[in-house]
Amino acid sequence: MMKAIRKNRGFTLIELMIVVAIIGILAAIAIPNFIKFQAKSKQSEGKTNLKAIFTAEKAYYGERDAFNNTFAIVGYQPEGGNRYNYAVGGPVIAQDSVRFPNSVTNSTWSTVTNAAGNSTTTPGVSASCPNCAFLAGAYGNVDNDSTIDVWTVGSDTNVGPATSSCNPTLNTAGGVPLMVNDDVAC
Repeated sequence: MMKAIRKNRGFTLIELMIVVAIIGILAAIAIPNFIKFQAKSKQSEGKTNLKAIFTAEKAYYGERDAFNNTFAIVGYQPEGGNRYNYAVGGPVIAQDSVRFPNSVTNSTWSTVTNAAGNSTTTPGVSASCPNCAFLAGAYGNVDNDSTIDVWTVGSDTNVGPATSSCNPTLNTAGGVPLMVNDDVAC
């Protein structure tokens, strides 16, 4: 009978402490990586919306042979709850101030240059169409630190400022989002 009681004893305190320590070590390794992965996934919102802005601008250009600085005129409106601010020269579509109360500002953009040599370094339309180019930008703070995430998209070749490792992509084709400043990596 004593042997039957000993078999159902359970875990010792030392065994439980070892398991808790192992779980703590795994959590200490996994949580920072998870937070960085989560912030990287938040960047997809900005890239997706910039591609939608590019599509709206190109559709508008197809109908009117011109780009426009106003989101409402080209038919673009992001879904609610956006964590990025969007600029294309006219009024900025601000981030959702209820979900993301810490507003940010930005002054660093890329340069879009078209085949005719016309370029712009701030969001908006450069020159007169049909030889015009446009630049749209998205900026926000995806990981709540002091740096902000900045992305741009342009109608033509888009070149970013080579200032640091925080903007690893220096050159993209029209319609491809360009990382001007990476909030997650910096």
